[in-house]
Amino acid sequence: MPDRVRAATAAPMVSHRGAEFREILAATARQLQPILGTQSIPLLFGCTGTGVMEAALVNVLAPGERALVVSNGQWGERFAMIGTAIGARVETIDVPWGEDVDPEIVEARLKTGDYRALVHVHNESSTGVLGNLAATGRLVRNRDTLLITDTVSGLAGVDMQQDRWGVDIAVSASQKCLMCTPGIGIASVSEKAWPIIRRTGGTARFYLDFRRASDAWAKGETAFTPPVTLIRGLNVALQMIHEEGLADVLARHARLANALRAGANALGLATFASAKHLSNTLSVFRVPQGLDGKRIVKLLANKHGTIIGGARNKLDGKVIRIGTMGWVGEEDILTDLHHLEDVLAELGRPVERGSGIAAASAALTD
Repeated sequence: MPDRVRAATAAPMVSHRGAEFREILAATARQLQPILGTQSIPLLFGCTGTGVMEAALVNVLAPGERALVVSNGQWGERFAMIGTAIGARVETIDVPWGEDVDPEIVEARLKTGDYRALVHVHNESSTGVLGNLAATGRLVRNRDTLLITDTVSGLAGVDMQQDRWGVDIAVSASQKCLMCTPGIGIASVSEKAWPIIRRTGGTARFYLDFRRASDAWAKGETAFTPPVTLIRGLNVALQMIHEEGLADVLARHARLANALRAGANALGLATFASAKHLSNTLSVFRVPQGLDGKRIVKLLANKHGTIIGGARNKLDGKVIRIGTMGWVGEEDILTDLHHLEDVLAELGRPVERGSGIAAASAALTD
């Protein structure tokens, strides 16, 4: 999180219904549009990513309507849980973790009946897989089915083309590649989705009601009190992204991710995902046999103050996850690899000293 963003969140409070904040709100929405790849006006909510994941489903699914969820990681599973909780008839396409779904399998399932929604996660942060939304979008473009995606950990770190790919609802949040604090949920809705959202009936909703949010946005406001300081910080973070240039931001994420994978692989940590397209915002690595990923995470934190992720799912202890998202540079990647090498050696894993940094440095200069 850049200092400029932190300073913006600490500035004196302004009225959430006043002219000054209206300008900030409008500027934030305008700057999000090219990052989302859409002409639609994104809606902002005071919630985390899971909040807008629920919003995406509760606004389009009536009780008993069918939803088809691609389940290839933790966030696909969460979508299925949310859909079940709100009374939808949820069906899943279960894909081995570390892989993306075959579009032919999705197409075959879509032919078996009428689905109100197809859910496909854009950036599955539990496995490091980048979903092929362009392929799934083509499958529903001429169907009534709505394509919903979670790009919480992807937006502004990997390419997102909502309109071109035919994504009907894309949800994200402020705390990942957007370089801000947690607390802002983002939802971008296509024209195709609005007649379903605005129909009578459907699932009961109030705070997360896209209709209320859109009607308030037409007046330059949010429906309910927004997190003013966080949106002000997000506005500055978006300014920084556009100052660097979105194409350059995406290229930086790709360069750092490739360097990190090269370095970790050189240290004997295999990349977990086997999918054709890998995330550039984080990388997931298999823990060598005989080691526990939780011990690696804990020792990195205690000895070096370096915080990485493990897994809180069926991969617990089997993988480690390292982010390359947001306000990150080459020096962060090289430092991570230096600390990781030291910890692996301390835990008894034979490593060639300096091999990780050398491999990453070579990747960075290619």
